[in-house]
Amino acid sequence: MMNKPLAFRMRPSTIDEIIGQQHLVGEGKIIQRMVKAKSLSSMILYGPPGIGKTSIASAIAGSTSYAFRQLNAVTNNKKDMEIVVQEAKMSGTVILLLDEIHRLDKTKQDFLLPHLENGRIVLIGATTSNPYHAINSAIRSRCQLFELFPLTDEEIEVALVRALKDNVNGLGNQPVKIEENALKHFAKSSFGDVRSSLNALELAVLSTDANEVGEIIITLDIAEQCLQKKAFRHDKDGDDHYDVMSAFQKSIRGSDTDAALHYLGRLVEAGDLPTIARRLLVIAYEDIGLANPQAGMRTLAAIESAERLGFPEGRIPLAHAVIDLCLSPKSNSAIAAIDAAMSDIHQGLSGEVPLHLKDAHYKGAKEMGRGVEYLFPHNYENGWVAQQYLPTKLKAKQYYQPKNNSKAEQTYASVYEAIKKQQNKR
Repeated sequence: MMNKPLAFRMRPSTIDEIIGQQHLVGEGKIIQRMVKAKSLSSMILYGPPGIGKTSIASAIAGSTSYAFRQLNAVTNNKKDMEIVVQEAKMSGTVILLLDEIHRLDKTKQDFLLPHLENGRIVLIGATTSNPYHAINSAIRSRCQLFELFPLTDEEIEVALVRALKDNVNGLGNQPVKIEENALKHFAKSSFGDVRSSLNALELAVLSTDANEVGEIIITLDIAEQCLQKKAFRHDKDGDDHYDVMSAFQKSIRGSDTDAALHYLGRLVEAGDLPTIARRLLVIAYEDIGLANPQAGMRTLAAIESAERLGFPEGRIPLAHAVIDLCLSPKSNSAIAAIDAAMSDIHQGLSGEVPLHLKDAHYKGAKEMGRGVEYLFPHNYENGWVAQQYLPTKLKAKQYYQPKNNSKAEQTYASVYEAIKKQQNKR
């Protein structure tokens, strides 16, 4: 056992020993209730690495006295699953933890389904992918879906202190003293990954010589060496990617400059310039829009500068754009207008193009009345001319609803209203 990593050795054996995920395993919560009632159903646990998916599975097994087996959907084959099923037939229910369940192929899936149906196998699938996107509906429909979250710094500190005090599986039999700032570094720099922090702590203890009085002192410098900056978690195909993009746009829309810069920093850290560029352009036209018409051009200029500079310098013009967009007045009148127009089209409200607007650039068109009554706007003052442009069944529609929170859009609104009044008089 002692040859295995500290994180493995400190894995909880019962539900009550689990640190974090209290929304699932806390008193009165769903997994706690299932364990107490000894009425387990198959489930899928999803969330980032190192936050307790395997720990919860093994703790459920330990709390219920069911046999516990662990397989991987990629590396283990159907025969391995057959062995687990045979064990379940002989000894009763078996809890099967299936890692990377989103990679389960159809052959293995078809084999498992009847055993999930009859309850012989209690499947606990573990995945870092969102099961709604990545897992076949046949498996998903037979499982409860539970999302796990990164542990807080305080929860990781609890796990580290527990490991330092545990004489059986932890480091309690070694004369370790850890400085407070070193402990906090292990917790903070693991970004919610308790497995990473525990294994870094063990590395620090095993690689540090005792002092003259036989004590192993873990300083901040040692902690930083053993747990350097953890790889930033940002999977371009995963939930984190879309969550950060969503938060980025919503922060700019909400004019929270500091939050927007934070999410920009995360996207920069991930080196994801294409996503940043596309999202900023969308924001400039969707959320700022006509309230600040120049913002779109300034944003495009900032993006082009960032693309020429590359990272890390590219972050500077991008930050300019983010601050500009955050502090600009906001208007979604343009996107609301086009969406309203398209909504009518999708509902079949289109109608015939007015005859005077139809193409008249071919022989015989005029005889058919095409373009005959068309009034050329350049022949009129201000380029305005009162004539019907919308199809007859839509001629009273007003898709553009101006905002009045900026001088720019107030100007657009006044021109728009003047033209509408002229058209209405006609």
